[in-house]
Amino acid sequence: MTPKTTRRVFLAISMAVAGGIVGGAALKQQSTPASSDGVPATATMPERVLGSTGVRVPILGLGGAGQTPLSWEGKEKEAIVLIQRALDLGIRYFDTADSYGPSEDYLGKVLPAHRARLFLASKTAQRDRDGAWRALERSLKRLNTDYLDLWQLHHVSFEEELDTIFGRNGAVQALEEAKQQKLVRFVGITGHHEGTIIAEGLRRYAFDTTLIPVNAADKHHPRPFIPAVLPVARSKQIGVIAMKVPAYGRLFKPGVLDGMHQALGYTLSVPGVHCAVIAAEDIAQLESNVKVAQAFEPLSENAIAQIEQRTAAAWQDNTFFRAWT
Repeated sequence: MTPKTTRRVFLAISMAVAGGIVGGAALKQQSTPASSDGVPATATMPERVLGSTGVRVPILGLGGAGQTPLSWEGKEKEAIVLIQRALDLGIRYFDTADSYGPSEDYLGKVLPAHRARLFLASKTAQRDRDGAWRALERSLKRLNTDYLDLWQLHHVSFEEELDTIFGRNGAVQALEEAKQQKLVRFVGITGHHEGTIIAEGLRRYAFDTTLIPVNAADKHHPRPFIPAVLPVARSKQIGVIAMKVPAYGRLFKPGVLDGMHQALGYTLSVPGVHCAVIAAEDIAQLESNVKVAQAFEPLSENAIAQIEQRTAAAWQDNTFFRAWT
């Protein structure tokens, strides 16, 4: 297909691969029953409007990378069960990327049967228009869908990348064309390296969302994300999605935080943060995370200060991702 591919072509693709979709009956058979700790199969959680998109999303979404079978080769069965359990528990926001191994393929086997009620997000690391278009075509085919709710520029880290993205034949052209063709509803920018670069990206273009690290350890980094990005996002009514909430579990090492209730509680208590995406290693961890999200209430200033104090001595271990490019 060429970069001029239209929505009609993707509809045809979806129909052609429909045989690979896991049917509703099969989904129900694979669904995990309610857990012994009382999380019901019809669990719900608080929702927030994602910036100026007008879309209400649950405060917790399922991440498709990291310590999860969703991004591991040879783990299709485990991934499908995990995805279905997430649906049962009220997860409607699914986050993935074209670079997350088989994540898009796994999601594409389950989510199409539920597509109308989901918020589906993917990403591309391509910085040029044609490369971004090819990445979008692959993502749509793998995910078995004819549109994305959110398509994001992945891990933007340097000013030179911004210059390429917004330059002649830059990736921003693909974003605009994809929105015009209704292949994507919203567009965003993500990064875990430099908050100032993300803030500059938000100033240069009318992104709908940004996905950034928001946790208590990053506060102690010499160049923290929250003060760099959040004021710009608030001024432009941009949806803010938090990642690296538990720092791949490192925040739960002895002497740091007690558990997800503190990690997620802190993140969702930051003014201007609308939701968080967190991966799950297994069903038990997923259910535990959802239970925390269900019970979420904004933390007091004193509780926030205590959490920040507990991460002060461990911030370097918990901001390891700041070195990724």
